[in-house]
Amino acid sequence: MTSDIERAHKAWRRAERVKQLSDRVIGIGRWGLGIDGVVAWIPVAGTAYSLGAAALLLSEAVQAGASKATIARMAAYLGLDSVASGVPIVGWALDTLFTGHAFAARALQRDIEKRFGRPAGAVAEAPLQGRAVAGR
Repeated sequence: MTSDIERAHKAWRRAERVKQLSDRVIGIGRWGLGIDGVVAWIPVAGTAYSLGAAALLLSEAVQAGASKATIARMAAYLGLDSVASGVPIVGWALDTLFTGHAFAARALQRDIEKRFGRPAGAVAEAPLQGRAVAGR
């Protein structure tokens, strides 16, 4: 039988894989390009990939017991990402630039970390350059 913490940490790791594959296979500083950004330019394939990755992330969130607020935030990010991928040219460009899967994955990971801590061996994400730091 799997404990809540094991299930949540498994979801954290799966979210990390989706985040990397969808939006950061190639990283250039703060920017990245992943499968989602590439297939966005292929009609139907981009929408199919985006919806599939979204369904996987939302399923992981539900199984990990994420809060309703986290799931709603994830759904908003993923909805925008998926809708954009269905609009030719402008939508595809937006989908390439908007890392909705990464935003949703980070929201799930933060939810899990608040409740159970970061999984053993997980690497802390580097802070974005130029981001304001509390207390400074």
